[in-house]
Amino acid sequence: MPAARVLIVDDDVLIRHSLHDRFDRDGYDVLEAGSVAEATERLASDVDLVLLDFHLPDGDGFSVLRQIKEQSPETIVILMTAYSSVQNAVEAMKLGALHYVNKPFDIDEVVLLADKALETTRLRREVRALRGSQSREYGFDAIIANSPAMQKAKSLLARVAASPASTVLLTGETGTGKDLVAKAIHYNSDRAARPFVNITASAIPEQLLESELFGHERGAFTDARQQKRGLIETADGGTLFLDEIGEMTPGLQAKLLRFLEDKAFKRVGGLGDIHVDVRVIAATNRNLEEEVKAGKFREDLYYRLQVMPIALPPLRERRGDVPLLTSYFVDLYNREFKKRIRGLTTAAAGVIEKHSWPGNIRELRNTIERAMLLATHEWIEPEDLVLNRTTTVTAQFRLPPEGVNMEQVERQLLMQALERCHGNQSHAAQLLGLNRDQVRYRIEKFGLEIT
Repeated sequence: MPAARVLIVDDDVLIRHSLHDRFDRDGYDVLEAGSVAEATERLASDVDLVLLDFHLPDGDGFSVLRQIKEQSPETIVILMTAYSSVQNAVEAMKLGALHYVNKPFDIDEVVLLADKALETTRLRREVRALRGSQSREYGFDAIIANSPAMQKAKSLLARVAASPASTVLLTGETGTGKDLVAKAIHYNSDRAARPFVNITASAIPEQLLESELFGHERGAFTDARQQKRGLIETADGGTLFLDEIGEMTPGLQAKLLRFLEDKAFKRVGGLGDIHVDVRVIAATNRNLEEEVKAGKFREDLYYRLQVMPIALPPLRERRGDVPLLTSYFVDLYNREFKKRIRGLTTAAAGVIEKHSWPGNIRELRNTIERAMLLATHEWIEPEDLVLNRTTTVTAQFRLPPEGVNMEQVERQLLMQALERCHGNQSHAAQLLGLNRDQVRYRIEKFGLEIT
């Protein structure tokens, strides 16, 4: 990282040289100027900090300060003068000076002040650069899609991100990219500068999830030795992404509903309300409407979340995006693995096209990652592709003239898949092009007993 550049503007040669010597010893790149004209000339170089005398032979420090802030608002200015006054100090602050020091001054104190100011500026630039990179990484253009279904979804996402909507519900099968979409909403909204906090309801034990979300007071339970802020409080001003919200227990659903309604909550063991401004993006691969009918999800919470619903289509319904995503992942892993794979052979591309992708984008990504690791030639061959399902149904089902009962067909197919897989729900899900949660839901729906 290049050294910070400091410009010392003072008509007193001794002061200039003393400051120059000290900043130079501390590793700074130092420039000098003894007048407004010289200062203007030196400012043509990129300067990080200016130590500016108020009285100069051809003008005053305010004129230089105005020029600096017009040309480079981020440049730090510390005004120096032997003729201090409250009026001048106030005016200097209004014009953008960071600080106002009186002569004679302690050089160590000036250097310490400069060090802190430059460190703050450096951190701000790094944060801004990081946010800029996140904005690009999670921009709507980062959602690889040309299919009509996803183009429609992306258009809706852009409107939701720009809206003041405080709740958003993302639905879709496992692996459809709900986490990426949640980040895209956050980083393309006016909340982008505030935290994005992610929590998966099913990943945390039930007894701990309430404390993680809402925090707790000291002594609220046995191990609560000190006060803890919850994730909702941490996300103040930003976004809370609640993944797999369908796994949340009824008691927590009630507390979450109260927070969504009132924008306030109590820590575990707390008495006073805590008010925060948080956008909640909830996501689920379950059919919450069916969960409500089955009494497993609160109806009032469901309708509260349904204010802004966004459904993400499975990959099998956006076939046109498969080649685009495949090419993207090949490029991604070429960079990551330092390989030069040119793409897929026609035969391999045919395998990719015919596969039903029950695991959606996540399965496609994992498949390409494995293929890139296994490939020994410049093109990926069919044998490099390890798919969860090695067969594809090519026969077309014929609807009999009298029609069918879809519930009965679905039940029979599920029973056959479970029987063939000896009750293994994950394997049965692969046979049916579903995920495990969808199989489990249908087992409960049809009241099947698994032995």
